[in-house]
Amino acid sequence: MDFSGVRVLVLGDVMLDHYITGGVQRISPEAPVPVVHVGRCWSVPGGAANVARNLSRLGVEVRLLGLAGTDASGDELCQALAAEGIGNAIIRTVGRRTTRKTRILAQGQQLLRLDEEDFSPPSPEESRALLEQARVCLEGCGALVLSDYAKGVLSSPPQGESLCVPVIHEARRLGIPVLVDPKGSQWGRYAKAQCITPNQAEFLAEFPQEDMPHTRQDYAELAGRVCSQHGFDHLLLTRGARGMALFPQGGEPCYLRAVAREVADVSGAGDTVIAVLAACIARGLAWAESARIANIAAGLAVAKVGTAPVSLHELAAALHEQAENPKLFSRKGLCEKLEEWRRKNETIVFTNGCFDLLHPGHISLIRQCASLGDRLVVGLNNDASVRRLKGPTRPIQNEQSRALLLAALQGVDAVVLFSEDTPLHLIQQVRPDVLVKGSDYSEDEVVGADFVKSYGGSVRLAALVDGCSTTGLARRIAGE
Repeated sequence: MDFSGVRVLVLGDVMLDHYITGGVQRISPEAPVPVVHVGRCWSVPGGAANVARNLSRLGVEVRLLGLAGTDASGDELCQALAAEGIGNAIIRTVGRRTTRKTRILAQGQQLLRLDEEDFSPPSPEESRALLEQARVCLEGCGALVLSDYAKGVLSSPPQGESLCVPVIHEARRLGIPVLVDPKGSQWGRYAKAQCITPNQAEFLAEFPQEDMPHTRQDYAELAGRVCSQHGFDHLLLTRGARGMALFPQGGEPCYLRAVAREVADVSGAGDTVIAVLAACIARGLAWAESARIANIAAGLAVAKVGTAPVSLHELAAALHEQAENPKLFSRKGLCEKLEEWRRKNETIVFTNGCFDLLHPGHISLIRQCASLGDRLVVGLNNDASVRRLKGPTRPIQNEQSRALLLAALQGVDAVVLFSEDTPLHLIQQVRPDVLVKGSDYSEDEVVGADFVKSYGGSVRLAALVDGCSTTGLARRIAGE
Protein backbone atom coordinates (compact mmCIF):
# COMPACT_ATOMS: atom_id res chain seq x y z
CA MET A 1 0.00 0.00 0.00
CA ASP A 2 1.42 3.35 -1.05
CA PHE A 3 0.00 6.80 -0.26
CA SER A 4 2.88 8.79 -1.74
CA GLY A 5 1.58 11.70 -3.81
CA VAL A 6 -1.72 11.75 -1.88
CA ARG A 7 -2.59 15.12 -0.33
CA VAL A 8 -5.33 15.74 2.26
CA LEU A 9 -6.49 18.88 4.07
CA VAL A 10 -7.70 18.55 7.67
CA LEU A 11 -9.78 21.39 9.10
CA GLY A 12 -11.16 21.38 12.63
CA ASP A 13 -10.52 21.61 16.34
CA VAL A 14 -6.83 21.19 17.06
CA MET A 15 -5.66 20.40 20.58
CA LEU A 16 -2.74 19.16 22.64
CA ASP A 17 -3.05 15.80 24.40
CA HIS A 18 -0.84 15.64 27.50
CA TYR A 19 -0.19 12.36 29.34
CA ILE A 20 1.05 11.62 32.84
CA THR A 21 1.75 7.97 33.69
CA GLY A 22 2.79 6.40 36.95
CA GLY A 23 2.06 3.71 39.48
CA VAL A 24 -0.61 3.42 42.16
CA GLN A 25 0.19 1.59 45.37
CA ARG A 26 -2.10 3.22 47.91
CA ILE A 27 -5.18 5.38 48.49
CA SER A 28 -4.70 8.93 49.74
CA PRO A 29 -5.40 9.47 53.46
CA GLU A 30 -6.81 12.91 52.53
CA ALA A 31 -9.61 11.61 50.28
CA PRO A 32 -10.70 8.27 48.76
CA VAL A 33 -8.57 8.76 45.64
CA PRO A 34 -5.51 6.84 44.35
CA VAL A 35 -2.07 8.34 44.84
CA VAL A 36 -0.16 8.32 41.53
CA HIS A 37 3.62 8.25 41.69
CA VAL A 38 4.49 10.13 38.50
CA GLY A 39 6.72 8.30 36.06
CA ARG A 40 6.64 9.72 32.51
CA CYS A 41 5.02 12.79 30.96
CA TRP A 42 4.61 13.56 27.26
CA SER A 43 2.43 15.52 24.85
CA VAL A 44 1.16 14.75 21.34
CA PRO A 45 -1.09 16.53 18.82
CA GLY A 46 -4.77 15.77 19.47
CA GLY A 47 -8.19 16.30 17.93
CA ALA A 48 -7.94 17.41 14.30
CA ALA A 49 -4.16 17.50 14.79
CA ASN A 50 -4.25 13.77 15.60
CA VAL A 51 -6.13 13.13 12.35
CA ALA A 52 -3.34 14.96 10.56
CA ARG A 53 -0.74 12.96 12.50
CA ASN A 54 -2.39 9.68 11.44
CA LEU A 55 -2.36 10.81 7.82
CA SER A 56 1.29 11.83 8.05
CA ARG A 57 2.28 8.43 9.47
CA LEU A 58 0.62 6.81 6.45
CA GLY A 59 2.88 8.79 4.14
CA VAL A 60 0.17 11.27 3.10
CA GLU A 61 1.11 14.89 2.45
CA VAL A 62 -1.18 16.58 4.96
CA ARG A 63 -2.14 20.19 5.58
CA LEU A 64 -3.73 21.17 8.90
CA LEU A 65 -5.94 24.19 9.49
CA GLY A 66 -7.49 25.32 12.79
CA LEU A 67 -7.34 27.83 15.63
CA ALA A 68 -5.00 27.99 18.61
CA GLY A 69 -3.87 30.53 21.17
CA THR A 70 -0.52 32.26 21.53
CA ASP A 71 0.02 30.40 24.82
CA ALA A 72 2.58 27.75 25.81
CA SER A 73 0.27 24.90 24.77
CA GLY A 74 -0.04 26.45 21.32
CA ASP A 75 3.74 26.67 21.06
CA GLU A 76 4.11 23.03 22.11
CA LEU A 77 1.46 21.92 19.62
CA CYS A 78 3.08 23.73 16.70
CA GLN A 79 6.50 22.35 17.62
CA ALA A 80 5.07 18.81 17.75
CA LEU A 81 3.46 19.24 14.33
CA ALA A 82 6.70 20.53 12.84
CA ALA A 83 8.52 17.50 14.25
CA GLU A 84 5.98 15.26 12.45
CA GLY A 85 6.51 17.13 9.16
CA ILE A 86 2.87 18.27 9.06
CA GLY A 87 2.02 21.36 7.02
CA ASN A 88 0.70 23.73 9.66
CA ALA A 89 -1.64 26.57 8.67
CA ILE A 90 -3.04 27.03 12.20
CA ILE A 91 -4.18 30.57 12.92
CA ARG A 92 -3.09 31.70 16.38
CA THR A 93 -5.05 34.41 18.15
CA VAL A 94 -4.20 36.43 21.24
CA GLY A 95 -6.75 35.73 23.97
CA ARG A 96 -7.86 32.33 22.61
CA ARG A 97 -6.90 29.38 24.81
CA THR A 98 -5.36 26.37 23.08
CA THR A 99 -7.40 23.29 23.91
CA ARG A 100 -5.37 20.95 26.12
CA LYS A 101 -6.46 17.59 27.54
CA THR A 102 -4.38 16.09 30.34
CA ARG A 103 -4.87 12.38 30.99
CA ILE A 104 -3.52 10.64 34.08
CA LEU A 105 -2.87 6.92 33.67
CA ALA A 106 -1.69 4.15 35.95
CA GLN A 107 -1.32 0.41 35.30
CA GLY A 108 -2.37 1.07 31.71
CA GLN A 109 -5.75 2.57 32.75
CA GLN A 110 -6.97 6.16 32.57
CA LEU A 111 -7.77 7.54 36.04
CA LEU A 112 -8.64 11.17 35.30
CA ARG A 113 -8.83 13.73 32.49
CA LEU A 114 -8.35 17.49 32.92
CA ASP A 115 -9.63 19.74 30.11
CA GLU A 116 -8.57 23.31 29.34
CA GLU A 117 -10.53 24.63 26.38
CA ASP A 118 -12.23 27.47 24.55
CA PHE A 119 -15.67 26.73 23.05
CA SER A 120 -16.22 30.08 21.35
CA PRO A 121 -16.83 30.01 17.58
CA PRO A 122 -14.42 31.91 15.34
CA SER A 123 -14.67 35.68 15.32
CA PRO A 124 -15.56 37.27 11.94
CA GLU A 125 -11.85 38.00 11.43
CA GLU A 126 -10.86 34.42 12.31
CA SER A 127 -13.57 33.01 10.01
CA ARG A 128 -12.34 35.08 7.07
CA ALA A 129 -8.75 34.03 7.70
CA LEU A 130 -9.72 30.35 7.99
CA LEU A 131 -11.76 30.43 4.79
CA GLU A 132 -8.98 32.17 2.86
CA GLN A 133 -6.45 29.60 4.07
CA ALA A 134 -8.82 26.73 3.26
CA ARG A 135 -9.20 27.93 -0.33
CA VAL A 136 -5.42 28.04 -0.71
CA CYS A 137 -4.81 24.67 0.97
CA LEU A 138 -7.52 22.81 -0.98
CA GLU A 139 -5.67 23.19 -4.26
CA GLY A 140 -4.27 19.82 -5.26
CA CYS A 141 -5.94 17.88 -2.43
CA GLY A 142 -7.52 14.47 -2.90
CA ALA A 143 -9.81 14.80 0.14
CA LEU A 144 -10.94 17.23 2.84
CA VAL A 145 -11.52 16.07 6.42
CA LEU A 146 -13.68 18.15 8.78
CA SER A 147 -12.77 17.06 12.32
CA ASP A 148 -15.39 18.50 14.67
CA TYR A 149 -14.77 18.24 18.41
CA ALA A 150 -17.29 20.97 19.30
CA LYS A 151 -14.49 23.30 20.43
CA GLY A 152 -15.70 26.17 18.26
CA VAL A 153 -13.96 26.11 14.89
CA LEU A 154 -16.80 24.36 13.02
CA SER A 155 -19.62 25.50 15.31
CA SER A 156 -22.41 27.74 14.11
CA PRO A 157 -22.08 31.27 15.55
CA PRO A 158 -25.16 33.00 17.08
CA GLN A 159 -25.46 34.95 13.86
CA GLY A 160 -24.21 33.66 10.56
CA GLU A 161 -23.32 30.22 9.24
CA SER A 162 -20.78 27.59 10.21
CA LEU A 163 -17.44 27.58 8.43
CA CYS A 164 -18.43 24.10 7.18
CA VAL A 165 -20.88 25.56 4.68
CA PRO A 166 -18.54 27.64 2.48
CA VAL A 167 -15.67 25.16 2.82
CA ILE A 168 -17.79 22.19 1.68
CA HIS A 169 -19.13 24.32 -1.19
CA GLU A 170 -15.57 25.18 -2.28
CA ALA A 171 -14.42 21.55 -2.03
CA ARG A 172 -17.35 20.32 -4.11
CA ARG A 173 -16.65 23.02 -6.70
CA LEU A 174 -13.13 21.61 -7.00
CA GLY A 175 -14.39 18.01 -7.09
CA ILE A 176 -12.76 17.15 -3.75
CA PRO A 177 -14.59 14.60 -1.54
CA VAL A 178 -15.44 15.84 1.96
CA LEU A 179 -15.44 13.48 4.98
CA VAL A 180 -16.83 14.63 8.33
CA ASP A 181 -16.25 13.34 11.84
CA PRO A 182 -19.29 15.00 13.46
CA LYS A 183 -20.07 16.23 16.93
CA GLY A 184 -23.38 17.20 18.52
CA SER A 185 -26.55 17.87 16.61
CA GLN A 186 -27.22 20.31 13.75
CA TRP A 187 -25.78 18.05 11.09
CA GLY A 188 -27.26 20.43 8.54
CA ARG A 189 -24.00 22.39 8.64
CA TYR A 190 -22.30 19.35 7.06
CA ALA A 191 -24.80 19.22 4.17
CA LYS A 192 -23.48 17.89 0.83
CA ALA A 193 -20.45 16.16 2.39
CA GLN A 194 -19.60 12.88 0.69
CA CYS A 195 -19.37 10.95 3.96
CA ILE A 196 -20.11 11.39 7.65
CA THR A 197 -18.63 9.04 10.29
CA PRO A 198 -20.69 9.18 13.53
CA ASN A 199 -20.26 6.70 16.35
CA GLN A 200 -23.25 4.80 17.71
CA ALA A 201 -24.15 7.40 20.36
CA GLU A 202 -23.85 10.34 17.95
CA PHE A 203 -26.02 8.56 15.38
CA LEU A 204 -28.79 7.60 17.82
CA ALA A 205 -28.88 11.12 19.28
CA GLU A 206 -30.29 12.32 15.94
CA PHE A 207 -33.58 10.46 16.45
CA PRO A 208 -36.45 10.54 18.96
CA GLN A 209 -36.81 7.64 21.37
CA GLU A 210 -39.69 6.10 19.47
CA ASP A 211 -37.50 5.74 16.36
CA MET A 212 -34.68 3.85 18.07
CA PRO A 213 -33.42 1.06 15.75
CA HIS A 214 -33.43 -2.63 16.74
CA THR A 215 -32.56 -4.45 13.53
CA ARG A 216 -30.14 -3.96 10.67
CA GLN A 217 -33.08 -2.91 8.53
CA ASP A 218 -33.96 -0.22 11.08
CA TYR A 219 -30.41 1.14 11.00
CA ALA A 220 -30.37 1.13 7.20
CA GLU A 221 -33.66 3.05 7.04
CA LEU A 222 -32.49 5.67 9.55
CA ALA A 223 -29.13 6.06 7.78
CA GLY A 224 -30.95 6.50 4.49
CA ARG A 225 -33.16 9.15 6.09
CA VAL A 226 -30.12 11.09 7.33
CA CYS A 227 -28.32 10.87 3.99
CA SER A 228 -31.40 11.99 2.10
CA GLN A 229 -32.09 14.87 4.49
CA HIS A 230 -28.55 16.32 4.36
CA GLY A 231 -27.33 15.20 0.96
CA PHE A 232 -24.66 12.78 2.21
CA ASP A 233 -23.48 10.11 -0.22
CA HIS A 234 -22.33 7.74 2.53
CA LEU A 235 -22.70 7.26 6.27
CA LEU A 236 -20.06 5.17 8.04
CA LEU A 237 -21.36 4.13 11.46
CA THR A 238 -18.64 3.13 13.93
CA ARG A 239 -20.00 0.74 16.56
CA GLY A 240 -17.05 -0.04 18.83
CA ALA A 241 -16.80 -3.76 19.59
CA ARG A 242 -19.50 -4.43 16.99
CA GLY A 243 -17.39 -3.08 14.14
CA MET A 244 -18.65 -0.71 11.45
CA ALA A 245 -21.46 -0.36 8.96
CA LEU A 246 -21.22 1.59 5.70
CA PHE A 247 -24.53 2.90 4.37
CA PRO A 248 -24.32 4.27 0.81
CA GLN A 249 -27.24 6.47 -0.20
CA GLY A 250 -29.48 4.24 -2.31
CA GLY A 251 -27.13 1.24 -2.10
CA GLU A 252 -26.68 -1.95 -0.11
CA PRO A 253 -25.14 -1.59 3.38
CA CYS A 254 -21.72 -3.12 4.09
CA TYR A 255 -21.22 -4.57 7.59
CA LEU A 256 -17.71 -5.02 8.96
CA ARG A 257 -16.87 -7.03 12.07
CA ALA A 258 -14.48 -5.51 14.59
CA VAL A 259 -10.95 -6.85 14.36
CA ALA A 260 -10.44 -8.75 17.62
CA ARG A 261 -7.65 -7.17 19.68
CA GLU A 262 -6.99 -6.42 23.32
CA VAL A 263 -8.42 -2.95 23.96
CA ALA A 264 -6.03 -0.64 25.81
CA ASP A 265 -7.52 2.80 25.11
CA VAL A 266 -10.24 3.95 22.70
CA SER A 267 -9.15 7.62 22.70
CA GLY A 268 -8.20 8.73 19.20
CA ALA A 269 -9.67 5.69 17.44
CA GLY A 270 -12.19 7.83 15.54
CA ASP A 271 -9.34 10.03 14.32
CA THR A 272 -7.59 6.96 12.93
CA VAL A 273 -10.75 5.76 11.18
CA ILE A 274 -11.42 8.99 9.31
CA ALA A 275 -7.73 9.51 8.51
CA VAL A 276 -7.35 6.07 6.93
CA LEU A 277 -10.71 6.37 5.18
CA ALA A 278 -9.74 9.77 3.73
CA ALA A 279 -6.30 8.52 2.63
CA CYS A 280 -7.86 5.57 0.81
CA ILE A 281 -10.53 7.69 -0.89
CA ALA A 282 -7.93 10.28 -1.92
CA ARG A 283 -5.86 7.44 -3.40
CA GLY A 284 -8.85 6.37 -5.49
CA LEU A 285 -10.03 3.25 -3.63
CA ALA A 286 -13.72 2.32 -3.54
CA TRP A 287 -15.75 3.26 -0.45
CA ALA A 288 -16.35 -0.34 0.68
CA GLU A 289 -12.66 -1.23 0.40
CA SER A 290 -11.66 2.00 2.13
CA ALA A 291 -14.05 1.23 4.99
CA ARG A 292 -12.59 -2.28 5.32
CA ILE A 293 -9.08 -0.88 5.66
CA ALA A 294 -10.25 1.79 8.12
CA ASN A 295 -11.89 -0.95 10.22
CA ILE A 296 -8.59 -2.84 10.44
CA ALA A 297 -6.81 0.38 11.41
CA ALA A 298 -9.36 0.97 14.18
CA GLY A 299 -8.44 -2.40 15.69
CA LEU A 300 -4.81 -1.33 15.77
CA ALA A 301 -5.63 2.06 17.29
CA VAL A 302 -7.59 0.75 20.29
CA ALA A 303 -4.72 -1.57 21.21
CA LYS A 304 -2.51 1.46 21.86
CA VAL A 305 -2.36 3.51 25.07
CA GLY A 306 -3.25 7.16 24.59
CA THR A 307 -3.68 9.13 21.40
CA ALA A 308 -1.28 7.26 19.14
CA PRO A 309 -1.36 7.06 15.33
CA VAL A 310 -1.31 3.91 13.23
CA SER A 311 1.70 3.82 10.92
CA LEU A 312 1.78 2.61 7.33
CA HIS A 313 4.01 -0.29 8.44
CA GLU A 314 1.51 -1.39 11.10
CA LEU A 315 -1.40 -1.12 8.71
CA ALA A 316 0.38 -3.06 5.97
CA ALA A 317 1.39 -5.74 8.47
CA ALA A 318 -2.20 -6.04 9.72
CA LEU A 319 -3.56 -6.32 6.18
CA HIS A 320 -1.19 -9.20 5.48
CA GLU A 321 -1.30 -10.73 8.95
CA GLN A 322 -2.82 -14.00 7.82
CA ALA A 323 -0.09 -14.66 5.27
CA GLU A 324 2.91 -13.04 6.93
CA ASN A 325 4.78 -13.30 10.23
CA PRO A 326 3.17 -10.61 12.43
CA LYS A 327 6.02 -10.72 14.95
CA LEU A 328 8.77 -10.06 12.40
CA PHE A 329 9.53 -6.34 12.42
CA SER A 330 11.65 -4.00 10.39
CA ARG A 331 13.79 -1.73 12.53
CA LYS A 332 11.47 1.20 11.91
CA GLY A 333 8.43 -0.91 12.73
CA LEU A 334 10.11 -2.18 15.88
CA CYS A 335 10.77 1.38 17.08
CA GLU A 336 7.06 2.15 16.77
CA LYS A 337 6.15 -1.00 18.68
CA LEU A 338 8.71 -0.22 21.40
CA GLU A 339 7.21 3.26 21.79
CA GLU A 340 3.79 1.66 22.28
CA TRP A 341 5.09 -0.79 24.92
CA ARG A 342 6.97 1.90 26.81
CA ARG A 343 3.81 3.98 27.04
CA LYS A 344 2.40 1.09 29.04
CA ASN A 345 5.52 1.14 31.27
CA GLU A 346 6.42 -2.36 30.10
CA THR A 347 9.92 -3.80 30.67
CA ILE A 348 11.80 -4.62 27.45
CA VAL A 349 14.12 -7.66 27.37
CA PHE A 350 16.56 -8.33 24.52
CA THR A 351 18.56 -11.35 23.44
CA ASN A 352 20.08 -12.39 20.14
CA GLY A 353 21.49 -15.31 18.21
CA CYS A 354 21.41 -17.34 14.98
CA PHE A 355 18.75 -19.85 16.16
CA ASP A 356 19.48 -22.08 13.16
CA LEU A 357 18.00 -25.39 14.39
CA LEU A 358 15.78 -24.81 17.41
CA HIS A 359 16.62 -27.13 20.31
CA PRO A 360 15.85 -27.36 24.06
CA GLY A 361 18.68 -24.94 24.84
CA HIS A 362 16.98 -22.26 22.74
CA ILE A 363 13.63 -22.94 24.40
CA SER A 364 15.23 -22.61 27.84
CA LEU A 365 16.90 -19.32 26.87
CA ILE A 366 13.61 -17.86 25.58
CA ARG A 367 11.75 -18.92 28.74
CA GLN A 368 14.39 -17.37 30.98
CA CYS A 369 14.36 -14.15 28.96
CA ALA A 370 10.55 -13.90 28.99
CA SER A 371 10.52 -14.27 32.79
CA LEU A 372 12.68 -11.14 33.19
CA GLY A 373 10.24 -8.59 31.77
CA ASP A 374 7.01 -7.85 29.94
CA ARG A 375 8.19 -7.90 26.31
CA LEU A 376 10.92 -9.96 24.67
CA VAL A 377 12.71 -8.74 21.53
CA VAL A 378 14.93 -11.28 19.76
CA GLY A 379 17.67 -10.06 17.43
CA LEU A 380 18.22 -12.64 14.69
CA ASN A 381 21.37 -12.78 12.52
CA ASN A 382 20.37 -12.66 8.87
CA ASP A 383 21.69 -15.28 6.44
CA ALA A 384 24.75 -13.28 5.33
CA SER A 385 25.72 -12.61 8.94
CA VAL A 386 25.40 -16.31 9.85
CA ARG A 387 27.61 -17.33 6.92
CA ARG A 388 30.33 -14.93 8.04
CA LEU A 389 30.16 -16.25 11.59
CA LYS A 390 29.56 -19.97 11.00
CA GLY A 391 30.96 -20.73 7.54
CA PRO A 392 29.61 -21.29 4.00
CA THR A 393 27.42 -24.30 4.93
CA ARG A 394 25.33 -22.29 7.37
CA PRO A 395 22.61 -21.38 8.00
CA ILE A 396 20.77 -24.66 7.56
CA GLN A 397 17.43 -22.77 7.50
CA ASN A 398 16.99 -19.39 5.86
CA GLU A 399 16.26 -16.24 7.86
CA GLN A 400 12.51 -16.21 7.13
CA SER A 401 12.13 -19.81 8.36
CA ARG A 402 14.19 -19.12 11.48
CA ALA A 403 12.17 -15.96 12.21
CA LEU A 404 8.87 -17.82 11.78
CA LEU A 405 9.91 -20.57 14.22
CA LEU A 406 11.13 -18.04 16.79
CA ALA A 407 7.91 -16.04 16.51
CA ALA A 408 5.91 -19.19 17.26
CA LEU A 409 7.59 -19.61 20.65
CA GLN A 410 5.60 -18.51 23.70
CA GLY A 411 7.22 -15.46 25.25
CA VAL A 412 8.63 -13.95 22.04
CA ASP A 413 6.98 -10.60 21.23
CA ALA A 414 9.18 -9.35 18.39
CA VAL A 415 11.84 -10.71 16.04
CA VAL A 416 14.11 -8.36 14.12
CA LEU A 417 16.86 -9.27 11.64
CA PHE A 418 20.29 -7.66 11.74
CA SER A 419 23.08 -7.93 9.17
CA GLU A 420 26.08 -6.88 11.25
CA ASP A 421 28.48 -9.34 12.88
CA THR A 422 27.38 -8.14 16.32
CA PRO A 423 24.01 -6.79 17.54
CA LEU A 424 25.53 -3.61 19.05
CA HIS A 425 23.78 -1.15 16.74
CA LEU A 426 20.47 -2.97 17.21
CA ILE A 427 20.87 -2.92 20.99
CA GLN A 428 21.57 0.82 20.84
CA GLN A 429 18.35 1.26 18.88
CA VAL A 430 16.21 -0.95 21.13
CA ARG A 431 17.66 0.34 24.44
CA PRO A 432 16.43 -2.70 26.39
CA ASP A 433 15.85 -2.65 30.13
CA VAL A 434 17.39 -6.14 30.36
CA LEU A 435 20.06 -7.65 28.08
CA VAL A 436 20.43 -11.44 28.17
CA LYS A 437 23.09 -13.82 26.87
CA GLY A 438 24.02 -17.40 27.74
CA SER A 439 26.23 -18.16 30.73
CA ASP A 440 29.00 -19.34 28.38
CA TYR A 441 29.81 -15.61 28.28
CA SER A 442 31.08 -13.50 31.13
CA GLU A 443 29.32 -10.17 31.64
CA ASP A 444 32.26 -8.16 30.30
CA GLU A 445 32.17 -10.26 27.09
CA VAL A 446 28.51 -9.52 26.32
CA VAL A 447 28.17 -7.14 23.37
CA GLY A 448 26.27 -4.02 24.43
CA ALA A 449 26.61 -4.66 28.17
CA ASP A 450 28.38 -1.37 28.91
CA PHE A 451 25.82 0.57 26.86
CA VAL A 452 22.81 -0.99 28.61
CA LYS A 453 24.30 -0.44 32.07
CA SER A 454 25.09 3.20 31.20
CA TYR A 455 21.39 4.17 31.41
CA GLY A 456 20.47 1.91 34.33
CA GLY A 457 19.64 -1.30 32.46
CA SER A 458 20.79 -4.72 33.63
CA VAL A 459 22.68 -7.64 32.07
CA ARG A 460 21.69 -11.23 32.85
CA LEU A 461 23.37 -14.52 32.00
CA ALA A 462 20.99 -17.39 31.23
CA ALA A 463 21.72 -20.94 32.36
CA LEU A 464 22.64 -23.34 29.56
CA VAL A 465 21.21 -26.78 28.82
CA ASP A 466 24.00 -29.35 28.62
CA GLY A 467 24.57 -31.11 25.33
CA CYS A 468 22.44 -28.79 23.20
CA SER A 469 23.93 -27.04 20.16
CA THR A 470 22.98 -26.51 16.53
CA THR A 471 26.45 -27.63 15.42
CA GLY A 472 26.06 -30.93 17.29
CA LEU A 473 22.62 -31.50 15.77
CA ALA A 474 23.92 -30.78 12.30
CA ARG A 475 26.73 -33.30 12.72
CA ARG A 476 24.38 -36.03 13.93
CA ILE A 477 22.03 -35.37 11.01
CA ALA A 478 24.99 -35.67 8.64
CA GLY A 479 25.99 -38.97 10.32
CA GLU A 480 29.33 -37.69 11.53
